[in-house]
Amino acid sequence: MVTGTVFCDQCKDGQRSLFDYPIYGIKVTISCADSEGAVTMSREETTNWLGNYVMKFDGAPDLSGCYAQVSGSSSGQGSVDCGAAAGPAQYLRLVFRMFDMEMYAVDPLLSQPAQPMSFCPRSANPVLPSPVTPAVRPPPPFRLPPMPGLPPLPPLPPLPPMPPMPFLEASACPHESWTTPEYRCFWRAVNPDTKVAVVFGLLAGRRYGTDVTLWQGLQGRGEAYRVLLREGVTAFLNSYNSLQFPYNTIGVVQRMNWALMGSPRNVLLTALRLSRANSGYGNVTCNFTPCK
Repeated sequence: MVTGTVFCDQCKDGQRSLFDYPIYGIKVTISCADSEGAVTMSREETTNWLGNYVMKFDGAPDLSGCYAQVSGSSSGQGSVDCGAAAGPAQYLRLVFRMFDMEMYAVDPLLSQPAQPMSFCPRSANPVLPSPVTPAVRPPPPFRLPPMPGLPPLPPLPPLPPMPPMPFLEASACPHESWTTPEYRCFWRAVNPDTKVAVVFGLLAGRRYGTDVTLWQGLQGRGEAYRVLLREGVTAFLNSYNSLQFPYNTIGVVQRMNWALMGSPRNVLLTALRLSRANSGYGNVTCNFTPCK
């Protein structure tokens, strides 16, 4: 199994920065070459809603010399403005090997627009060196005459209090809160009808079906895989609601995929860890207030 993420390099500086974001609808190709450089195996996949891609190779192929690169963009809306060029390829890194399963990760890949965005700092654009000119003796420094003493400035008025910013506050809400109608306005990044397969990728689509929604996933009870989906969806929503949630959004998706590739014991352990995070470990409460 190979996983990775593609980011839109808005400033075309060839590296991750504050302005970059995960992008969906980008085609990623994994190629493997022999000792003479000839490609012996190739596989292509398209990034999902969070910019992630997952590829599964059956059997026991040797992926030690394989690399991943952006190969183009599909008709996805997210790739329209950021699919003109591709960043450098990245080699696969073996994360772990257990029994007959190997997990590889790929450093972030970059997809670039035709031109850097206007808000990018100038240092992000390459600057050509200026031609060498003969040395010229600088003029003597200009010195201002001494200025008369100025009266002291009046004190500044106190700043108004900052408005509350719930996203920066610590918050962890259980799945029951996310299914309460009066808190529906806290569904910001996704809506209850978003498909589980769109958020969590190919493995989740195979396990739960392509028609299951996030709202249906929150109803899971009893069977271990349903509990995992319920806590995974809850953690995904909490990661968007609070910057201080223990897992970020991409981390929740990765842990869900690792659990789905593992044993039933891994499914239970992952569901337990996510459930504890969703409960705030007994120290953090849910900051929901009824929607107006």
